[in-house]
Amino acid sequence: MRRDQATPAGTVTRLWIESEVLKSNMLGDPTRRMIDVYVPHGHDGRGLPLLVDVVGFTAGGPAHTNWKNFGENLPERLDRLIASGAMPPVVCALPDCFTKLGGNQYINSVAMGRWDDFLLQEAVPLVERTYGCGGEGKRGIFGKSSGGYGAMVHALLHPDYWSAAASHSGDMGHELLFAPDWPNVLRSLAPFDYDIKAWLDAFYAQKKTKDKDIHILMLLAMCASYDPDPSAYCGVRLPVDTHTCEIIPERWANFLKWDPLVMAERLGPGLKKLKALYIDCGDVDQYNLVYGARRMHRLLTTQGVAHTYEEFPDDHSSVDYRMDVSLPILAKALSG
Repeated sequence: MRRDQATPAGTVTRLWIESEVLKSNMLGDPTRRMIDVYVPHGHDGRGLPLLVDVVGFTAGGPAHTNWKNFGENLPERLDRLIASGAMPPVVCALPDCFTKLGGNQYINSVAMGRWDDFLLQEAVPLVERTYGCGGEGKRGIFGKSSGGYGAMVHALLHPDYWSAAASHSGDMGHELLFAPDWPNVLRSLAPFDYDIKAWLDAFYAQKKTKDKDIHILMLLAMCASYDPDPSAYCGVRLPVDTHTCEIIPERWANFLKWDPLVMAERLGPGLKKLKALYIDCGDVDQYNLVYGARRMHRLLTTQGVAHTYEEFPDDHSSVDYRMDVSLPILAKALSG
């Protein structure tokens, strides 16, 4: 809901794109994708910076343009921040990157699809061509949770493409985030004799989606993202022994390779190219992400990478209000 009905409203339009790079995904996910695009009041988009919203697990970009009770959706938040002068005007793209496994880490995977390529080669160029926005030095990416992971990893991998990034409660420190959950995954798969297809078939057949099952689905999605097996159903193979839950070193090594903390050891200095980098996390994040965020802050400080780091008194859930801090930082940097 809009906080102030007198605030001028921007426009949200929907683009459709038929992706070529996603055709190879093993999940059978659709290649025709929607991208909601916000343009602020009084503008047509031309010459404005572009922010790209990569959302968290279980969501798609268009979910952030939906009406919300007792809170603002993203266009309403942008309207307020821009109208108040807290941030300069920007175009914001919200691409649909949802998958059969419930979400996305925004990297290329033989199983999940080439989502890194989708953003850089297809989605962002379409938005920039259509609205005359963004371009070199005027692109930023932001997100929370898996989206925060995507923003951080994209900044690390492509500091010449993105010029600003914000990671809210992003996945960092994989041993703290994922390792405690493998026993729960095995207990859920055991009645299905550890058959991934059988478990997924049962998941999609149930009349009510259970929160505990969503968490199992998320771990399976991580397997398909970080260590996909082209010969396995949906590319999912576990990094643990199904009988003893012992870590399989070569499997787990592929998980760790995609940990932003590990990536930053080598790629962190490249972040100096960014005009702005923002990282935050709740100090009681229930997924232990604050410890990874603290490590990232320490590492980037050691590397001499300029960034804004904040902890706030909250957990992982319902923290969209933190965008009131990050979005003005990105917009001002890209508008300078």
